[in-house]
Amino acid sequence: MPTLLNQRIISIVGPTATGKTDLAINIVRVFRHHDMEAEIINADAYQMYAGMDIGTAKPSPVQLYEVRHHLMGISDPHVPMTVARFQKLSRACIDQLQQRNIRPILVGGSGLYSRAAVDEMSFPGTDPHIREHLERRAAIEGPTVLFAELQDRDPIAASRMDPRNLRRTIRALEVIEITGKAYSANLPHYSYKIPTIQIGLDIDREELDRRIDIRTAAMIRNGLLEEARGMRPKLGLTAVKALGYKEMFEVLDGSMTLEEAQKSIAQKTKRLARKQMGWFGRDPRIHWIQALDPQLVEKAIQVIIRADQGEFDGFDAEADTYASHHLGDTGRRWRT
Repeated sequence: MPTLLNQRIISIVGPTATGKTDLAINIVRVFRHHDMEAEIINADAYQMYAGMDIGTAKPSPVQLYEVRHHLMGISDPHVPMTVARFQKLSRACIDQLQQRNIRPILVGGSGLYSRAAVDEMSFPGTDPHIREHLERRAAIEGPTVLFAELQDRDPIAASRMDPRNLRRTIRALEVIEITGKAYSANLPHYSYKIPTIQIGLDIDREELDRRIDIRTAAMIRNGLLEEARGMRPKLGLTAVKALGYKEMFEVLDGSMTLEEAQKSIAQKTKRLARKQMGWFGRDPRIHWIQALDPQLVEKAIQVIIRADQGEFDGFDAEADTYASHHLGDTGRRWRT
């Protein structure tokens, strides 16, 4: 491996069950072979909660032993993990690793979290008085009136939002009041704050569905029901939204069979994968590689080397001969 002149953060993204952790660990192995160190930073929102191991598909004990993983199981499930909180934690972690000459590798399927760590993104605070006033208005005047106000004050933000999502409408109007600026000015832009190379794992839809079915069955077999039983009184309003736990609670309550729960979890996970692909597919900077490519690791390393040598500066993934963008000719399948 040639000397890496300008080491960027490595970010491995893509839908759930595509093998992101496996690729990250293999990259670490290659680096170690060339006397370079790298460690993984978790960018999956739910894997940050302690105790939610099986249901969030955390890396195995063997994987955690082989390569150090940061921000894994660090948060009490009662305490909400927000994007703003993650941004502070991840950037501090990145800085600490770089200070020790260790290459950070972000791994996760939470697109907003992956971008919050490395992109130009800000998260304005909240004002309980403004929020309470807007909520009272929504109760009296109705959400349609508030959304119409948002359309008038920030048509760009309104065009990107669902009029039925009152929570987001209130948040947008709150930010406008707090900052005096359009809410859209705070929306994510494709601009790195920290130099990064993003590698996306692409996979055929049918194969991904098959993997999700297998992984869901393994979760049930490995004790998801018992994990959910133990975690039930510990989960806060955010943690409880993790896929799989609601179904396990219904099994415990006798309103769903384990077989029905398994089927429901798999179906919801497949829908999540479609949404993830849509999210990542909009980012033109991602370098896509087929997850089942027998030369996956070698191609990923080549992308990293080329990025470190400045080859993608200014145009990034558009010039990458290894990139196979799933949202191109075949992308329509993901939107069905």
